[in-house]
Parts: sequence; C-alpha cells; structure tokens
Amino acid sequence: MLSKLTLVLGGAASGKTAFAESLVKSTEAPMVYLATAQALDDEMKARISAHQATRGPGWHVVEAPLNAADALRDASADSVILLDCATMWLSNQMGAEGSDLARAQADLLDALTGCAARVVVVSNELGQSVVPENALARRFRDAQGALNQQIAARADLVVAVMAGLPLPLKGALPGGGAA
Repeated sequence: MLSKLTLVLGGAASGKTAFAESLVKSTEAPMVYLATAQALDDEMKARISAHQATRGPGWHVVEAPLNAADALRDASADSVILLDCATMWLSNQMGAEGSDLARAQADLLDALTGCAARVVVVSNELGQSVVPENALARRFRDAQGALNQQIAARADLVVAVMAGLPLPLKGALPGGGAA
C-alpha cells in the first residue's frame, strides 16, 4: 500500500519521475498529475510533450506552477496525486514577482500534510554537486535542500533514485524493501 506522503528524490535524468509514476499507477486509484512546469520556450515544450507521451493515458492533469497548495487542498480522498516537481515549483516561486517564499513553502507543506489524497512528490537533489558560482544559484540550492528536508520529515516514505534504481531512505517500498 502506498504511503500517505511519499518523497522521491534524485538528480536530473535519474529516473525519479518514472519511478514515481509507477508508484502512483500501482494503486489503481484515480491518478492526478499536478504539473508545476511552465512551457516558456520550445525546449521546455518538447520536454513536457515527452513526459506526457511517456506517462500515457489515464491521468487527470492539473497545471499548478505556483498554486500547488490549492490543488492539494481540493484533491479527492480517493485519488493519488503526483506532484512533479517540487524543484520546478520552487523555481517558479523564486521567479514570481512579489512572491513570499517562506509563506508559499509553509502553505505547500501544510497542504501536503493535510491533503485528503495520497501524494507522491518528485524533487531534485541538488546538494551533491559543486557549490554554485553565483548568489542566486546558491540561494536556490539552499532553499531546495531545506524544502526537501521539510517534506522528508513529513513523509512516510522517502526514496532516492539513482540510475533508475530506487533506494529507500525512510519507510518501506510498497511490496517490500525497507529502508
């Protein structure tokens, strides 16, 4: 049985989204894809199209680049939500004019904790690379690390994905495999 809140972490192109999708699909519950990406250029449009094709049919898509907390609060208890991804959501928040990042993060964390549905959150692990050369990138890396830690503290299951392989860090994978 899938946990109430699951965090799937990994580097870029690590297989984290595919693994998270497999967790959601295994439930046989109505699937909601909470999309945080914005198609602001042709390259991102192509990435989004590729994700849609890989994901396949059967998903109800909710686009929430900034207001993921509202979508989580509105979720039906019988559904399973895939929030993909917390990193893009954070980037959108940091880039939004007038955004109160601390308030937005607290709102997201409260919504994750109080969501009636089961939720799987995908997020990038940025802390294993070099220290960024500029202040904005360092601020983003630090904010992402803090957000990941806060979600992980609330999650029943935390899984790192490397080279497509799930490594449970906290809790047990559905069907076996304890951390």
